[in-house]
Amino acid sequence: GKKHIFVEFLEEAKRILLEMGFEEYSGPYVETEFWNFDALFQPQDHPSREIHDSYIVKNPSSGWIEFPDLVEKVRRVHEDGWITGSRGWRYKWDRAVSERLVLRTQTTAVSVRYLSTHKEPPIKMFCISNVFRPDVLDAKHSMEFVQLDGIIGDGGINLRHLLGFLEEFSRAIGLGGVKFKPSYFPFTEPSVESFAKHPKMGWIEFAGAGMFRPELLRPLGIRYPVLAWGIGLSRLIMMKLGLEDIRDLFKNDLAWLASRPIGV
Repeated sequence: GKKHIFVEFLEEAKRILLEMGFEEYSGPYVETEFWNFDALFQPQDHPSREIHDSYIVKNPSSGWIEFPDLVEKVRRVHEDGWITGSRGWRYKWDRAVSERLVLRTQTTAVSVRYLSTHKEPPIKMFCISNVFRPDVLDAKHSMEFVQLDGIIGDGGINLRHLLGFLEEFSRAIGLGGVKFKPSYFPFTEPSVESFAKHPKMGWIEFAGAGMFRPELLRPLGIRYPVLAWGIGLSRLIMMKLGLEDIRDLFKNDLAWLASRPIGV
């Protein structure tokens, strides 16, 4: 007997990060929109909150937000920028929307939860866990997938440190070259997308990354730079194994599973 190849891959990713000095952290699958979106400076009218991009929990439909002072600061940031130097999103923020429950769409919700209670630098945290998004199942997409989210926080760090980490992690996990291009995310600036080379399918995006915006950090009481990334581990193992269909990772073909070498 041996472990499933995907389980081995997840454990290898975890081992690499622990050896780099990171701390592992976890959070709930069912999350309030406050932690999943609002605390990340994602406006309440953003398309990703619509039913086609988030699984809405019907019963119970709302949850409790444990930090009322933080809620008020996030409200101010959304409405007028508070003390961040930003103009905010210029709309009327609704607490009832922030209390709605969803299946978390990103493990960045875990990162911001961590920062709410761990404020002293240096910070190095990661989370490897499942996220859920209504999607069409095909060779590259699934409704449930495993994401690696991480943050590094300390004085004097910048985007070059983030790109260096992504390159180092890619080499350690056994991928080839990595390239980057500018991108946009509501909660990071500057932001980049990271691509790795699949042996058959060419360059495939595997991570979104950037530096957390002041609108996210200041309500949390964080005044030093924080680097953040989210990596789709399902896509990474596809690239490493040369698979062309994400569904192959979960098929019940015992002959295929038995043929895979121990240690990916």
